[in-house]
Amino acid sequence: MNTKKALYNYCLRLADNNLIAGQRLAEWCSNGPILEEDLAMTNFALDYLGQAEFHYNYAAELEGKNRSGDEIAFTRSERQYFNCLLLEQPNGDFAQSMMKIFLYSAFAKLLLGALTHSQDERLAALATKGIKEIKYHFRHSSEWIIRFGNGTEESQHRSQFALNEIWPYTADLFEMNDTEQALISLGIAVDLNSLHTSWLLSVNEILNAANLSVIHNQHMYKGGYKGNHTEHLGHLLCEMQYLQRAHPGAIW
Repeated sequence: MNTKKALYNYCLRLADNNLIAGQRLAEWCSNGPILEEDLAMTNFALDYLGQAEFHYNYAAELEGKNRSGDEIAFTRSERQYFNCLLLEQPNGDFAQSMMKIFLYSAFAKLLLGALTHSQDERLAALATKGIKEIKYHFRHSSEWIIRFGNGTEESQHRSQFALNEIWPYTADLFEMNDTEQALISLGIAVDLNSLHTSWLLSVNEILNAANLSVIHNQHMYKGGYKGNHTEHLGHLLCEMQYLQRAHPGAIW
């Protein structure tokens, strides 16, 4: 695989994570538990969708087939998406959504921090822009996790249940393929293995403060970056791609 093709695939990986994260969070619009959090999660969704758009547009340029970023985002089949399994999981209750934001943003802030030093200037610039948003997502969700864990018996139970349900999908965050390996050697992509220890330390610090604990020896699910997804992504894409499927080539 040549460098341009590898970089195209890497952009898809970054963009797909942001797109699916944004789409799930957008489902909270008008459904938040309080007005402030309704607005916060809607804004988080816009942050992720904005980052997705930048990476899809870059991917379209690299592809060189006169396709727009929107076409790449909305006209692929389920097996052609490379987002991690964690992000496609249903929202669940507020605690489960916050737990998902917390675990993913803890990873994303490390990834984007490393990408600010990428030898690809475009990726480095996008990471520099996006990390400011992700750091806020991490801080906001961390505060809620600690509040849940130290709140009522009900809030503690719900947050522990959320952690138990979501944790098995976190191993997928650190999966790599030939695309990453080719780009890592060129100083473009990030070796995700180098982030794992820092991610665990960051996550465990908050979970300990929240009196929550990970159940170890669970089966860990992987495959998102190989196009192997849970059944939830297919349902999500049916809704997300409806307009583009019904009216091919439609633009604003």
